[in-house]
Parts: sequence; C-alpha cells; structure tokens
Amino acid sequence: MTIISAHEELHYIQRNGWLRAAVLGANDGILSTSSLMIGIAAAAASMNDILLAGIAALVAGALSMAAGEYVSVSSQSDTERADLETERKALRENPDGELEELTQIYVARVVPNELAGKVASALTESGALEAHARDELGISDQSKAQPFQAAWSSAASFSAGAILPIAAAMLAPSAHVGSVIAGVSLVGLAILGVLSARAGGAPVIKAVVRIVFWGAAAMTVTALVGRLFGVAV
Repeated sequence: MTIISAHEELHYIQRNGWLRAAVLGANDGILSTSSLMIGIAAAAASMNDILLAGIAALVAGALSMAAGEYVSVSSQSDTERADLETERKALRENPDGELEELTQIYVARVVPNELAGKVASALTESGALEAHARDELGISDQSKAQPFQAAWSSAASFSAGAILPIAAAMLAPSAHVGSVIAGVSLVGLAILGVLSARAGGAPVIKAVVRIVFWGAAAMTVTALVGRLFGVAV
C-alpha cells in the first residue's frame, strides 16, 4: 500500500522544462501572427492575402520555434554533460578531495562540520556523481535540459496560439478584420497570462497586465507601419 504524506507539497519547479517553452510558444503564436495579419490588413490588403500571411506565419513560426528551442536546449544539455564528465573524472582521480569539497558545501550551508562530513560520506556512498551534480553543479532531474520536450512543446503551443488570430480573421467582417483580430488576440493573451500564472504559481494580475500590454504595443506598432507604408510587414 502506498502511503501519501499529509504534508506533501506542490512545487512548480518540475514544470519548468515544458512551461517556459509552452508559454513562449503560445505567446509568440498569438502575437507574431496577429501582428503580421493586422499590419497587412492596415495596408488595405485583401482577405485572401491576410489569411495567407497568417497561415504562412503559423507554419514558419512553428518550425522556427521548434528548431530554435532544440538548438538552444541542446547546447545547454551539452554543457551539462561536459560538466558531469569533468566531475566524473575528478571523482575517479581524487575521491578524497571531492569528498572534502562536498563536505565544505554543507558546511557553507551552516551544517556543523562533523554532521556535514557524515552527510557527505553517506551521499558519496549512495551516489557520488548525483550528489555533486545536485549540490555542486545545480543539476537535477527536474532542471535537466530536455531538447525534444522543449522543441515539440514550443511548436505545438505556437501553432495553437497562431490558430486564434487566423480563426478570428476567417469569422470577421472584412471591413473590421483588423479590429477583430486585435480584440480576439488580446483576449487570448489575457487567458494565456492567467493559465501560465496559475501553472507556475505566479501572481495572475501581474502576468496578465504584462502580456496584454506588450501584445497591444506590438500590434499597434505593426498596424501603424502597415498603414503608413502600405506594405505587408
């Protein structure tokens, strides 16, 4: 029988691997696609041109997000592997020195010397590399880089976000397509701010204000560029 502690706590750090990429992807999907479509609408383009731009933005953006996240997180993963290999070599060549190093880490955390030595010895016996990775390098299972997870979650969330302004354009009257895209997209950004704040345990109002403010600013600037220059941007 599994015993569940009554004091079991909910921590949000386990969600960092996918939450950051998902929020970034959805935000970019809504914002970049809607801004592009609004800019083209402001340039008095046809409905077909507006929709084509939105679909192109969805495909290109999703692939770009996936590739960018994969390369970025892969670089982080390579660095982690290199640091772990360095630590593995140090443990093999100088185990006593590494034990003392781990002991001093706990001493620096205000653990008494004798107890710090016992803790370091126990952790070394149960898994020296894991102990040094966690306490010396700050690498754990929760924070370890996962390139594929970041790539697919970014692409999927970007696509989900980009669909919103495209759907709004398809349903909007042609005379007000820009306004409808902007309104629907800002509502979508506000909802995204609420969801991301709750998923990450952050203040909701602050997250919503931040994401809506910058979204509105980007759409306004792009609309002005489209109106002033009469070109798709």
